[in-house]
Amino acid sequence: MTSSLTYPPARRDDHIDHHHGTPVPDPYRWLEAPDSEETQSWIRAENAITTTFLENIPQREQIRDRLTQLWNFERYGTPFRKKLPDGSYRYFYFKNDGLQNQSVLYVQDSLDGDPRVLLDPNLLSADGTTALGSISISENGQLLAYSLSHSGSDWREWYVRDIETGQDRGDRLQWSKFSGAAWSPDHQGFYYGRYDEPNADSQFEDTNYFQKLYYHRLGTHQSEDRLIYHRPDQQEWGFGGEVTDDGRYLIIEVWLGTDSRNLLFYQDLHRATPDQPAPVVELISEFEAGFSVVGNVGSQFWIWTDLDAPKGRLIAIDLAQPDRSQWQEVIPEGDDTLESVSLINNQFVALYLKDAASQVKIFDLQGQFLQDVALPGLGSVGGFSGDRSDTETFYSYTSYTSPTRIYHYNFTTGQSTLFREPSVDFDSTLYETRQVFVSSTDGTPIPLFITHKKGLPLNGQNPTYLYAYGGFNISLTPSFRVSLTVWLEMGGIYAVANLRGGGEYGESWHQAGMKANKQNVFDDFISCAEWLIAEQYTSTPKLAIAGGSNGGLLVGACMTQRPDLFGAALPAVGVMDMLRFHQFTIGWAWCAEYGSPENPEDFPVLYAYSPLHNLKPGTCYPATLITTADHDDRVVPAHSFKFAAALQSAHQGDPPVLIRIETKAGHGAGKPIAKQIEEVTDQWAFLVKVLDITG
Repeated sequence: MTSSLTYPPARRDDHIDHHHGTPVPDPYRWLEAPDSEETQSWIRAENAITTTFLENIPQREQIRDRLTQLWNFERYGTPFRKKLPDGSYRYFYFKNDGLQNQSVLYVQDSLDGDPRVLLDPNLLSADGTTALGSISISENGQLLAYSLSHSGSDWREWYVRDIETGQDRGDRLQWSKFSGAAWSPDHQGFYYGRYDEPNADSQFEDTNYFQKLYYHRLGTHQSEDRLIYHRPDQQEWGFGGEVTDDGRYLIIEVWLGTDSRNLLFYQDLHRATPDQPAPVVELISEFEAGFSVVGNVGSQFWIWTDLDAPKGRLIAIDLAQPDRSQWQEVIPEGDDTLESVSLINNQFVALYLKDAASQVKIFDLQGQFLQDVALPGLGSVGGFSGDRSDTETFYSYTSYTSPTRIYHYNFTTGQSTLFREPSVDFDSTLYETRQVFVSSTDGTPIPLFITHKKGLPLNGQNPTYLYAYGGFNISLTPSFRVSLTVWLEMGGIYAVANLRGGGEYGESWHQAGMKANKQNVFDDFISCAEWLIAEQYTSTPKLAIAGGSNGGLLVGACMTQRPDLFGAALPAVGVMDMLRFHQFTIGWAWCAEYGSPENPEDFPVLYAYSPLHNLKPGTCYPATLITTADHDDRVVPAHSFKFAAALQSAHQGDPPVLIRIETKAGHGAGKPIAKQIEEVTDQWAFLVKVLDITG
C-alpha cells in the first residue's frame, strides 16, 4: 500500500549535448557537482523525504533488530601461511566477532597456536569508515604491507607493519588505486601501482589515467620510489606487479580498463644491478585474450588463458623458447569453465564452474587428472592458495543457506577437515535452493537459482527479490548473505539470475552480453522475471528487482523498458548515464565493456538503453529506492542523482520513487557493518511497504 509524495524541486536546465548529430538534453547536469550548495541542498531535501517515508514503516525497527541479531556471529576468512627463516610457519586470517564494523587481521605462529591481533581497522576511525584495502606478507613472513581506504574511496594509502612487534614503520605511500603490493626477494621493499597526485578539489571525480608501476624501498620517502614501468604513450594502461615464488622474475600484468584481455611482461631480477634495472621483456604483447601466471620452475611458466579456449585452459611457456609454436597445452579446455588454477604440492588445483556452481579438480604437472575435491553441496569455494612445495592449504565453502565454512585440505591424504564453522541464529534446514533454466527471448537457457522456505505454495503471492549483475565477466555463484536471511524468514523468495555478460560460461558468454549485445542482458533478466510470474512463484505487485553498479544499470534499464512488469526496483550505485560515464574517475575503463559514446557506432546502442535517457514522462514506474553514496569515486553519485531527479519528474502514479544517499561511504567495499545494517533495514522496510508484505 502506497501513497503519493511531493518530491523536492529540481531545477531543469536547457543544456543540450550533440552526439553525432543527435541533440540530447541534459537538464540535470548541475547535479554532477556534488559539493555545490545547490546539489547539497537537493541531497538534504531528498534524504529528508526518504527518511520520513522509511521511519513511518512500523516493521522497520523489527527488521533492524532481527538483522542486528543475525549479523552478530563470528565470521572467518580463509587462512594462508608464510614460511619463516627457521622453517616454521605463520598463519594469517581475518575474523569478525559479529558486529565489528571491519574484520580484524590475526596471526598465529602455528596451526593450533594462540592467535593475536595483527591489524584492527576498527581502531583507525571512530565510525568504522576506515577500511583495510589490500595486504601483502613478505616471503620471510616478517613484514606486512597494507593499504587503507577512507570513507569508501578507491584511493589507497600504503603502510608497513612489523609482524613480530605489531608496530608500523615510517613508510606511507599515497595516490594508489587498483593495485596490490609485491615484495622483492630481499624483503627490503615492494612493487605497487599509483597515479600522479590529483587535484585536491576534484580527486573524487577526475579521470584516472597514466598509472605507473613503482618500487618502494623501506625507510625511504615516496618521492624516492623507483619508477619500474610506465607508458606515456598509453594513458589507459595499468600495471600490476607480481614476484614469482622463486624470487627470480617480476611479472608485469598490463591491463586496459575492464577489458578481460591483458598483456604479460617480465623482468629477470637476477639480471638487475643496483645501478641498472633489468630490461622489461614483452612476453604477451597483444590484447587478444586473458593470461594469468600460475607458477614456474626456472624459465618454464604455467599460464591460465582463454586464448582459443573461451572456457579457459592451462598452457606452458618456456621463456627460453617463447615463440608461440613452442607453447604446450597442459590442461585443455573442457565442458565447464576453468576459472583459476593454483600450483600447490607440485600439483595443479583447478577451480571450475559448472552451471555457476563450484567444482575442484587436481591434476599432476603433466596435466593428468588425479582426483576431485569433494564439496559439501551446490555452492561456491575460494582459497586454495599456497606455494609449490606446500602439502596443505585452506579453502572456503558457502551456499545460499550455508554461511562460509573453512576447510583444511591435506594433499597427502586427499582429505578435507572442517577448520572453522560459524554459528548463526538461522535454521537453514527450513529452506531449499533449486536451479532452473529459463529460456531467454532468443532461446538461450539462463540459469536461475531460487531459494525459499520448503513447502512454499505456488500461488503467485510470494514476495520475490530477483537479483543479477550481468557484466564484466563476473560470475554470480551461490553465497550466504546474512541480510537475505531476514527476507527468507519473512516468507520471501530470493532468486539469482546468471545473465549473459557474466563469466559463468566463459568468454563467449561474457561477449554475448557486452557492447552491441548488451540488450541480451536485459532480455535475460526480463525473461527470468516473466518466468517467475508464469510459474506462479510471484506476481508483478510482489516482484522486486535489485542490482548494484553494473547491476544498478541492469535494474535501471529493465524498469524503463518494462515498467509494467515489476512491483519494485532497487538500483544501487548504478551506471545510469550511458553518455557520460566515461567522463569521471575510472569510468573510461568501462568502454571496453559498454562501448564508447564517442564512437558513432556505439552511441545509438548506448542511447537506446541508457536508463537516464529512456524515462518517459507520464509513465507509472515501479516503486523505486535508489541507493548511492556521497564518496563513491567508482560510479560517481551523479549517475544516481540525475536518474532520481529525472525519474521523479517523469513518474506519474502513487508508487514512491526515492533516493537514499549515504554519507562517508563509497561504492561498497569496506562499508562498516553498522552502515550495512542500516541500508538493508531500509531496503527491506521499503519492500515490506510497497509490496504490501504481511505476517
